[in-house]
Amino acid sequence: MNRKTSFDPTAWREGDPNAPAEQQRYGQSVPSRTWILRTLEAAKGPRTREQLEHALGLGEDDPLEGFSHRLSAMVRDGQLVKNRRGGYGVPREMHLVTGRVLAHKDGFGFLTPDDGGNDLFLPPQQMRSLWPGDRVVVRAEEEDHRGRREAVVVEILERGVRQVVGRLSIDHGAATVMPENPRITHEVVIPPEERGRARDGDMVVVDILSDPKPRKAPVGRVVEVLGAHLGPGMEIEAAIRAHGIPHEFPEAALAEAEALPDGVEPDDIQGRKDLRKLPLVTIDGEDARDFDDAIHAKRTFGGWRVWVAIADVDAYVPLGSALDTHAQERGNSVYFPEHVVPMLPEKLSNGLCSLNPNVDRLCMVCEMQIKRNGEIVRGRFYEGVMRSHARLTYTEVAHALDTDVMPEHVDKGLLKHLRELNQLYQALAAARAARGTVAFDTQETRFVFDAGQKIDRIVPTVRNRAHVIVEECMIAANVSAARFVLKHKRGALFRVHAPPSLEKVQALRDFLATRGIRLGGGDDPQPADFQAVMSEAEGRPDFVVIQTMMLRAMMQARYLPDCEGHFGLALEEYAHFTSPIRRYPDLVLHRAIKRVLHQVSKRDEPLSHDALEGLGAHCSTTERRADEATRDVALWLKCEYMQQHLGDSFPGTITGVAPFGVFVTLDDIYVEGLVHVTALDNDYYEHDPVQGRFVGRRSGRTYALGDALAVQVARVSLDERRIDLEPDPAGGRKRSTSAQPDKAARRTRQASAQPPSSSKEVESERKPGKMAGRGAKSAAAKRAAKKAARPSDKQAGQKQTAPKASKKKAAAKKGSGRRRSAKKASKSN
Repeated sequence: MNRKTSFDPTAWREGDPNAPAEQQRYGQSVPSRTWILRTLEAAKGPRTREQLEHALGLGEDDPLEGFSHRLSAMVRDGQLVKNRRGGYGVPREMHLVTGRVLAHKDGFGFLTPDDGGNDLFLPPQQMRSLWPGDRVVVRAEEEDHRGRREAVVVEILERGVRQVVGRLSIDHGAATVMPENPRITHEVVIPPEERGRARDGDMVVVDILSDPKPRKAPVGRVVEVLGAHLGPGMEIEAAIRAHGIPHEFPEAALAEAEALPDGVEPDDIQGRKDLRKLPLVTIDGEDARDFDDAIHAKRTFGGWRVWVAIADVDAYVPLGSALDTHAQERGNSVYFPEHVVPMLPEKLSNGLCSLNPNVDRLCMVCEMQIKRNGEIVRGRFYEGVMRSHARLTYTEVAHALDTDVMPEHVDKGLLKHLRELNQLYQALAAARAARGTVAFDTQETRFVFDAGQKIDRIVPTVRNRAHVIVEECMIAANVSAARFVLKHKRGALFRVHAPPSLEKVQALRDFLATRGIRLGGGDDPQPADFQAVMSEAEGRPDFVVIQTMMLRAMMQARYLPDCEGHFGLALEEYAHFTSPIRRYPDLVLHRAIKRVLHQVSKRDEPLSHDALEGLGAHCSTTERRADEATRDVALWLKCEYMQQHLGDSFPGTITGVAPFGVFVTLDDIYVEGLVHVTALDNDYYEHDPVQGRFVGRRSGRTYALGDALAVQVARVSLDERRIDLEPDPAGGRKRSTSAQPDKAARRTRQASAQPPSSSKEVESERKPGKMAGRGAKSAAAKRAAKKAARPSDKQAGQKQTAPKASKKKAAAKKGSGRRRSAKKASKSN
């Protein structure tokens, strides 16, 4: 029988499975959202409120006002659409799509549907009334000339931007603010009475008073003046606000933190396993201040007994507390150069939940039995109390393993335990290789500053054996934790890295074919197939380019309530357990494990599957937000550094090819810039996207991915975070040098310490560099102010160019282009 004739809407009192819960929750009985949706799906078209009341059999004795509020809430949440005649309908039945707006800095955007379908293209004319992050209802139209299915906005459900940060510009008495976030293309008008004390050129925070319309700019009010545009630390202050990162703890959370004891008290230890005599040690960077994990390994007959002890954050941050609520809002800590926005107040992150040496600390322990072949055969969890026997650095551990010499401040007896950890690592690494894990070898960088806080140079970070020893232990603990909650069927968040899509696999195959490399696996290549390509490419001149293209084929890792495996690590079970200080999903997992340990009934699980799904989406979003903010600051600092090299020449490598030009990474300093197509040698150039190159129509000259190219720094724009380059016929010899300050006066800070997990994570469980944690302004208080960068011309966007004139003319014609950095492997899987 047809669904529309068999369903009886009036039977909701008896047939609606949600009716008892509705009665208990709201004290009144009204049809649930699910029943209303079924009613409208069974109808022949949209229905007005009165028609719905009649169809559901609602009368004067029923809570009609509550029913009306429910319909309004469903419209607000995108479950229903209300047409101009007052009729309510289900979006999919009306051929409408509800979703979230993703904006591009070039003025167009995409709609990501709530139901997970394919993205829809939003042309610039549709984006004129939208902000990034808006939740909207659209109608899908025909495909455009590029094969993208376009969308037309029907209704705006929720605004995604309520505040922006940018530079105030006053011209002929009219004040505007251009947001720092490049995805926000609307200039915000500031009326004279809403400027406050802000002056021309100041960086300001603006509340939005009215939203953009197709023919009207948004209007705002200045609520905070951050300071001069190029003031010390302004890049971090602006990024925090531009990306909406919560950076102030509410009073209630601070009060809860202040009320906590300064250390572990006797009552806290009751019921915990005492590990204070076990020689657990922490291994971190030289500048770390918080230590959230400690490790120890002991040889057994068949392999090793391994302990991974993690700070017990849940002991001090109970579910539902003000500390917990705000930690959930933040989602994760955000690591900028010399400045951290922590998920938890300092008393916890650097105190009670930091495994400092020679002090008692509460911990959650993962104790594993690992065989000689690296297989984890058993993992158990318990609450413990520990005392770190040493605070070691990566450099110290690597040196000790190489020379058998321990640091003077460390017990020499710990050396034998470090050797066992090294042996354990070798077994785990061999097991990883046997699984076929995709091992990308990306280069991270750090900034080196002189005594005057000016950037002296950008250098690669150095990783050693100690880094991978810790990483392998963390991955093993993460796997054991995932297996534990799965075995006991508890709700938690898993770290999911999906296989590449068929489209991305095919695009990668097409590229690899141009390089004479074959990707195996058919339509379903496995991690081992990708690793086989990496092995084949190793040692080739174009290795970096091949690796970059493979990284781009990878999917973004996410947090989900369902365990769907980790493709990059070739693992079927994986979750994040090791960093509850800085990642909220880890804290969720700790609580799930504790519910098993304390035998809490499964009926008392605090979060439903739907709630966990929403929480996972939120944490994935805050993670990407942190990635974008730290990347923005790193780009700003690189542009600041390159301002002193205007006119200088460098050797470089083409690492990206786009229709408007080639991206070149400068050798040895790891800065990327754009050579616009109009700046290439005399010829008409055709873009070949399959092989990633430009080909001269007359000369046959090519500019391809992986090619060496000497370039000159032509223009630097701090505002647009862009460096314009042009080919240098002199061959990349540096034309000027800056004085080298005394080495003792230099200091370093990470270029981007936040794990860029949203950039295709595949590799390892790396911990972020832990900074000194000073405020952004104080951290750079001595940095000299810079002059504002000259604004650039508009992007030309040509795919071919007329013969090149003089360099000056080429520079004048040069367009902005779209910055497209090569995606890097994550520091944190």
